[in-house]
Amino acid sequence: MASKLSEVLGNTAAIVKGLSVTFKEMMAPTITEDYPAAPAIFEERFRGTHVLQRDESGLEKCVACFLCAAACPASCIYIEAAENTESKRMSGGERYAEVYNIDYSRCIFCGFCVEACPTDAITHGHGFETASYNTATLVMRKEQMLTQILPGAMPARPLGEGAGAH
Repeated sequence: MASKLSEVLGNTAAIVKGLSVTFKEMMAPTITEDYPAAPAIFEERFRGTHVLQRDESGLEKCVACFLCAAACPASCIYIEAAENTESKRMSGGERYAEVYNIDYSRCIFCGFCVEACPTDAITHGHGFETASYNTATLVMRKEQMLTQILPGAMPARPLGEGAGAH
């Protein structure tokens, strides 16, 4: 008899505890966010769509080392390297990424590519709207991911037809 009574009291206490959380949430004020009119606010560590960075002189930081593609567990990064020449200098290294594509239909936003990059050329931005009815539009090209050249950027060498032609 005593065990039945303690079981009933224990179950009642559990129900009251659960309902207290429910009633507390019911009494809290409702918060409505005005999206998309008001921009979303993200934490600094948010892993959004990728951004390819440039150095102070406006050259691409990517030296086509393929470490990001090797670190990617989803195999969504495709790179084709090309040699830098004096007439067409795209990055500070010997090579640059002539083609740099990320397939967002495969990307899991794990951040391994960002961690693997020795030059900090690839970072996560705050973009998140990648939904599409056509998976072909989910492949982001290098030109779509590159940051803009800052107005005060002074190239170390003449840019020629390379990095400044965007």
